[in-house]
Amino acid sequence: MDVTKATVRGVCTDAVFERGERYLADGRIREIHRVDTTVTAVVSGSRQYDVRVDFAADRFAPWCDCPYDGPGTCKHVVAVLLRCVNDPPQDESSQLDAALDGADADELRAFLRDELPSDGDLRDRFLAHVGEPTRRSVDELRTTINRRFEETNPEYHVVFEPIDFTQWFDLANEYREQGRYASAATVYRALVESLDDNMERVDGAYDHFSRAFSRALDGYVDCVAFSGRDADAVTDAVAFLNERSMSGTPFLAEHFEKAVVELQEKADGQSFE
Repeated sequence: MDVTKATVRGVCTDAVFERGERYLADGRIREIHRVDTTVTAVVSGSRQYDVRVDFAADRFAPWCDCPYDGPGTCKHVVAVLLRCVNDPPQDESSQLDAALDGADADELRAFLRDELPSDGDLRDRFLAHVGEPTRRSVDELRTTINRRFEETNPEYHVVFEPIDFTQWFDLANEYREQGRYASAATVYRALVESLDDNMERVDGAYDHFSRAFSRALDGYVDCVAFSGRDADAVTDAVAFLNERSMSGTPFLAEHFEKAVVELQEKADGQSFE
């Protein structure tokens, strides 16, 4: 997606656009980097906010960890996008590529071998990328995601600000690209369960959490339907969705009920042995 003032205006309200312009003019962008189509930045507001946008994604797929809960995206994202219109950051991908091209294969292997044991997120992505199915259960993944809710506001039960679920959506997408739909479904289900379990503690950024829940639920339904000719997987998923519609967050019940219908319709289009 081309970054122009017109396209930036299309992802925010007029008032937010004006605030984003002021933030840019006031020099609120403290740090900005670009690798390929992804731009990350730190924007100063009442605190330092992390921002990420992707030029290749629909409407830039903006993410910011501020508590903005209005229509469209926030002023921090707008400031970053406007910076990219007027003064785009240099793409650092060539530097990265040059470093990789010049690296010794044994040194790269040693580096990964040192880093992977201590970085669970990187290890999961690496194993998914090389075609390994997930060895983590829904419960294990859900516990990790739940921890993010606990860490966001450790002194209180309430969650005011967005949580970045990108690492889990990226992991699920990696499995999908590898055709490992059952593994992707495991990740999506962990997201669904964690968001359902924690939704009533959310007191801000409702749109952010609602979009994450809908995305995870849609991904789960799709992957179960296409995980292979396994009627038991569909049966188990329908049971899970029905159970959640009755025992989960009340205002999400309708979403689970619709997901059951959608899954059954998609499953009817598959042939099972």
